[in-house]
Amino acid sequence: MSSHYESPYREPLVLGDKTYQQISADIVKPIAGPATRSWWIAFGISMALFLWGSVCILYTIGIGIGVWGLNKTIGWAWDITNFVWWVGIGHAGTLISAVLLLFRQKWRLSINRSAEAMTIFAVMQAALFPIIHMGRPWLAYWVFPIPNNFGSLWVNFNSPLLWDVFAISTYFSVSLVFWYMGLIPDFAMIRDKVTRPALRKIYAVLSFGWAGRAKHWQRFEELSLVLAGLATPLVFSVHTIVSFDFSTSVVKGWHSTVFPPYFVAGAIFSGFAMVQTLLSVVRKVLRLEDYITRLHIDYMNRVILLTGGIVAVAYITEFFIAWYSGSPFEDYIYLSWGAATGPYWWAFWSLILCNIAIPQLLWIRSIRRNFVWTFAISIVINIGMWFERFTIIVVDLSKDYLPASWSMFSPTFVDIGVFLGTIGLFFVLFLLYSKNFPVIAQAELKTILKSSGDHYKKPSGTDAQR
Repeated sequence: MSSHYESPYREPLVLGDKTYQQISADIVKPIAGPATRSWWIAFGISMALFLWGSVCILYTIGIGIGVWGLNKTIGWAWDITNFVWWVGIGHAGTLISAVLLLFRQKWRLSINRSAEAMTIFAVMQAALFPIIHMGRPWLAYWVFPIPNNFGSLWVNFNSPLLWDVFAISTYFSVSLVFWYMGLIPDFAMIRDKVTRPALRKIYAVLSFGWAGRAKHWQRFEELSLVLAGLATPLVFSVHTIVSFDFSTSVVKGWHSTVFPPYFVAGAIFSGFAMVQTLLSVVRKVLRLEDYITRLHIDYMNRVILLTGGIVAVAYITEFFIAWYSGSPFEDYIYLSWGAATGPYWWAFWSLILCNIAIPQLLWIRSIRRNFVWTFAISIVINIGMWFERFTIIVVDLSKDYLPASWSMFSPTFVDIGVFLGTIGLFFVLFLLYSKNFPVIAQAELKTILKSSGDHYKKPSGTDAQR
């Protein structure tokens, strides 16, 4: 009788003739050894962008948000576009970690750690924009329901902007605990592997005395399930509440009940695309090709196809409603003939091309399982999702109900600089994480070695996976 727990005809998730010891060695190697030249080049470029963005942020705080391209008609533009874009990117981490854990999906184990880190770093970038947009960031504590300098002046609990504060802070807190808790066994493994005394001391503190006892693993499993149960509703609630910033208003093009599910699908769509972008680089730079395989990118591309289809249906719905209503004001919303042929036609057609047309290539199996194609398409999707958020905000605000107040938005160098700075900070944090933290949950990955390892399956088809 076969001892396999999984069909031998399923493709392996761990390639090569791996043992438990080799998995630990492969994952510790980038941490214990010196950083590669490509890592330093990427870090230098990211740090330069971050420093330039920091200068632009300080300039904004010192002078005021008048240095942005805003005007009386368009009070939100790049700042809220970037906020929604970054929150959306952070969505895939919780989905991969929590939802796929509850569904016992084994393929998540090679990618969940990087996805969780991506979530935390993306939410940090998103949080910068509302704070900067306040104009007086030192008064940011006013958004919390606590007594302030003016005594009984409280926040407006009817405002979805306040709901954002609660939703995103909760999302960040749960994701951070989930991420760190999963790292504890890996920190203990690194503590026992590294030879430098200083590193050993640091990882001994980070591992909280983990000894791998049965009681430790029992508590680890219980806490994982509890946090997954808490985080799963957040996958749907966080971007739903972000969409309320728009759908609870009376602005044409925003006042729509399709926004909550549409925003959630779009967030998972863009989040998985960013995971693909990061993992395509990580697997090459850190030489993790045996752990991040074609099967992993295939499964993630299928999720991208599903959520991209939902987004496409939402686009068609919005376009049809704008036409069918017969309202002249609907001719100027973000998905209408007015948007397609108006002054922002370039943004409209960019989102259609990047979010609907190009992702359809993933229906072709050879493209869906190709690392180069996946990397290129994932970048295109995130460009398209940025244009989608830009179009929703700027096109709908640029032509109000009163023609006398119609206006155009043009970004300044400060708008662009702040955005590039957040991209730089995101990659600085991710590169530091990939150098000093294990990017794969090795302790959990070992649990599927005998059921999904290449060595334990039939040899046929193995070479096709490399």
